[in-house]
Amino acid sequence: MEEQQQLQTETLTEHPLNNAYGSLNDICYELSSLQDLACRGSWKSILDKVARARTQALLSKPHEHLVYLTYNTLGLMKLRKFSDAVKEIETLEDGIDNVIYSYENYPQHYPGRVGSMAPFALRWLYAELPSRVGDRQESVDRFYMLLDYVREKMSKSESGSGDVWRKREGLVVNSIISHHLSHKEFGVCLDLIKDLLKRVESAVGRAVLMSKLGYIQMQLGDLEGAKASFNVVEGIVNEEKMGVEMKNLVNRNKALMFMVGKDYVSAVREYQECIDRDATDVVAINNKGLCLMYLRDLADGIKVLEKALESVPTAALNETLVVNLCSMYELAYVNHTDTKKTLSNWIARVAPDDFDSSCTRV
Repeated sequence: MEEQQQLQTETLTEHPLNNAYGSLNDICYELSSLQDLACRGSWKSILDKVARARTQALLSKPHEHLVYLTYNTLGLMKLRKFSDAVKEIETLEDGIDNVIYSYENYPQHYPGRVGSMAPFALRWLYAELPSRVGDRQESVDRFYMLLDYVREKMSKSESGSGDVWRKREGLVVNSIISHHLSHKEFGVCLDLIKDLLKRVESAVGRAVLMSKLGYIQMQLGDLEGAKASFNVVEGIVNEEKMGVEMKNLVNRNKALMFMVGKDYVSAVREYQECIDRDATDVVAINNKGLCLMYLRDLADGIKVLEKALESVPTAALNETLVVNLCSMYELAYVNHTDTKKTLSNWIARVAPDDFDSSCTRV
């Protein structure tokens, strides 16, 4: 999930201590090691490191306990141990905003500092976790409360920290949109995006939001509206002379329109242009493979996905691509079980801890 990936770098306190300390490890015990493990998807190692730090009483500052609790909760969530993650976050006494989690409650450790020491990532996890154990409405309610909290912070922030809170606003709104989209509540999604468009100042932010607006319009069957939104995106990218990532966004938008019209040859051309610019564009790689499958060119579709797994495994190894590749194996080969077992064995060797190996359907 995109929001979870962003959270891996959102585990410091809301008022970063790195202005007063020299390194991540000065901010929190072995924080750089935790961040490195998260980037590598070594979630089991994170759980082990947190357990060891707690058992050996290696955490000396109050905020360190919250940072480690955040990593532990995120690790449990990544490993799909959702009930355990809920129990972990429920160890907070009377919720995240309890006064015992504020800097001013520990003047001996944080002289002159005020406000909450709870990492923003912990607040996001607190909102997201109920949906993972079946209480979707509780998650939606908590995300709206988190959005109010973020916007209150934005209104009080100075210019530098305001940029951070604007990014967090986008993260929270996107989380809310994802929940509404999963229940086909398109009208709410459109309202949220249009409201956020009024607030976003960066050209990149506007382009990304307009693309998301176009995707929702497509799901509503408003193809002309989607095309208009995508044209706005292309205009922004061309006017601002943006780089590879945003140029690829334009091509992917065009490809989607072609796919809706079942013009898979043109869609393949757009996706190939993305891949030529960036060999790690996994969305373009996956969708090109699908288009080739729709064109009944299973051999080339399989080659596209297999080549990506071989050449850029870190980017290409995700459940959606693997599911599609296995579907192609099932259509193309009589002995597809053996082929999928070979793929599954390779995945077991190279995949991060949170990869769902059941997607191979072996």
